[in-house]
Amino acid sequence: MRPPTHYVKSAEINIAYQVTGDGPIDLIYVPGWVSNLDLAWSSPRLAHVLYRLGAFSRLIRLDKRGTGLSDRNVGLPTLEERMEDVRAVLDAVGSKRTVLFGSSEGGPMCMLFAATYPERTAALVLNGAYASGRWSKDYPWARTSKQVEEDLTVVEREWGEPADMSNAAPSLMSDIVEREWFAAYLRNSASPADAIALWRWGTEMDVRDILPAIHVPTLIVQTIGDRWVKREEGRYLATHIEGAKYVELAGRDHVIWGENSDRIVDEIQAFVTSAMPAASSERILVSVLSVQIEGSGAGADLIERHAEDIRVELLAAEGKQIRRSASGFLAVFQRPTRSIRCAIAIRHRLRQSGLDVRAAVHTGECDKRGEDFSGIAIDLSSRLLDQALPGEIVASRTVRDLVVGSDLVFEEHGEIEASGLPGSLQLFSVGWASSLTAGPKSAQVPRAFSAKR
Repeated sequence: MRPPTHYVKSAEINIAYQVTGDGPIDLIYVPGWVSNLDLAWSSPRLAHVLYRLGAFSRLIRLDKRGTGLSDRNVGLPTLEERMEDVRAVLDAVGSKRTVLFGSSEGGPMCMLFAATYPERTAALVLNGAYASGRWSKDYPWARTSKQVEEDLTVVEREWGEPADMSNAAPSLMSDIVEREWFAAYLRNSASPADAIALWRWGTEMDVRDILPAIHVPTLIVQTIGDRWVKREEGRYLATHIEGAKYVELAGRDHVIWGENSDRIVDEIQAFVTSAMPAASSERILVSVLSVQIEGSGAGADLIERHAEDIRVELLAAEGKQIRRSASGFLAVFQRPTRSIRCAIAIRHRLRQSGLDVRAAVHTGECDKRGEDFSGIAIDLSSRLLDQALPGEIVASRTVRDLVVGSDLVFEEHGEIEASGLPGSLQLFSVGWASSLTAGPKSAQVPRAFSAKR
């Protein structure tokens, strides 16, 4: 019998979720690519996994925005928007501290949540997850851009059938029931165009820079012969997430209901029901906005006169000012897009008074002691500010990688060497598409800006 489906609003988007099981642990499962809450129960194998997870937990599941029973045709999401969708579901069911279980493309979002909200994360479980979706010299296991486009051509050609099942679950290819179910599951999870767009979006993720900011108990399960996520990618996560437990399983299936389904659940149950230390909330992931105000007469009196304008924009973007000088300030945010949009809004307000604003944004780990924030992310934001021209907002590659799918545009702006970081840090000039076309001096804030916060 299928459980009831409930809905919660997240930034005006309806997110569908279901809750089953009555175990003492709250566990939310975030699936990869596309899903359908109702159709999941039609697969004997997937239903078996869900029943087992619900035997030792209160199992919370959702269809991500744009998929399944949640609102469709909502445009491409950002990673942080999906993170906030999960938080909205957890708030709706009254879950204060939750085990995050991310599979495949659901993994990066769970990693971001664990780094951003450690106080709400009891543990992090990753299966077939990855840190970066595209090949690079320092991450050579992911698929190249050419391979991604070839994959998408195959998916589009096979849509309506069990598309890509030969890679997702090769052990089940001879099971006619599972083949027919998988084809229906995909058809009811997204339209062909949306499925392809979301696949491509998933390959553009890169959360490598936030891995050191994860300080919650973490289990990583990786199938050795997984055709989509290589074992080296699982090992990469285990190496870069502090204290992570890493388990390799024999087999080839990428999906959680494949040949290793019972082994995966066994590992999860043993991990989350064992004694887990409390998550520390003193080291947190934040987006740091550094702002410098320039122009004729930009003295302390004028800065004070605009303090209310700045306070209003910070409040609207849920930012917190942590330092201030006569001509600038530092603020922290839990969401990188809000830090950038806040900078754009402040620049627009102060430009009307003849003042120029230089701003820089970086996302990284900070130490929080009471109301005081310190750490390399604070220092880097200040360093980045030196690279910004009057009227310009610059951001690190980390920020760009976290807001894939947003309506922000990034243009390369060189790189800097920074102590405490391996190698150089790539910088980008950031703004709305129209802002970058016109140049930093004439950038405008769209009227829809306030409605999108």
